[in-house]
Amino acid sequence: MIEFFFDISSPWTYLAFHNIQPLAKEFDEEIEWRPILVGGIFNTINPSVYEMRKTPVPAKAMYMLKDLGDWARSAGLAIKMPPSVFPVNSVKAMRGCLWLLREQRAVMVPFATAAFASYWGDDRDISQDAVLTEICARVGVDPQALLAGIAEQSIKDQLKANTDDVIARGGFGSPTIFVDKTDMYFGNDRLPLIREVLARRRANAASSAA
Repeated sequence: MIEFFFDISSPWTYLAFHNIQPLAKEFDEEIEWRPILVGGIFNTINPSVYEMRKTPVPAKAMYMLKDLGDWARSAGLAIKMPPSVFPVNSVKAMRGCLWLLREQRAVMVPFATAAFASYWGDDRDISQDAVLTEICARVGVDPQALLAGIAEQSIKDQLKANTDDVIARGGFGSPTIFVDKTDMYFGNDRLPLIREVLARRRANAASSAA
């Protein structure tokens, strides 16, 4: 099993969200989607992110933009960095993902994909109800039901619980990916390592069955 802890406010998470799906399908692995609030992680254990944003290393920042562009081109995604609103308050979108996992599970991935594309590709502020309403309409979700659902205390509590869970297990940002509960990977560029793990597992299973 693959657990994918994610927050739509991260461009690297957009890449990993897109790229991990065909990888999981190739190896017939289920993905357990775990929406989180990455700001909660930064506030709790990784405040250095905020300092880095305030005083970036110019050469590193320039390379990061190139690197992000290269990865986006490879994935066929449009990513504008930085968007007009950055960082964005993604709490409503992430609660929306959780509500959909409970109420309309099959629509969660299309909703999250549309939210990623709306923010990173179309430069729309996904903290706004009007933008979330547009995203809902795009994927066939009743926007009023979603906006009511994300106000439920149980959804708020679950988002915090997911965030606390990834922190307790050693995570420090988004995306954080676990294979078989304990084998942790961070970031889109670690997906080749996950591929190797899944390939070894498949080879070992075939050898055992022989």
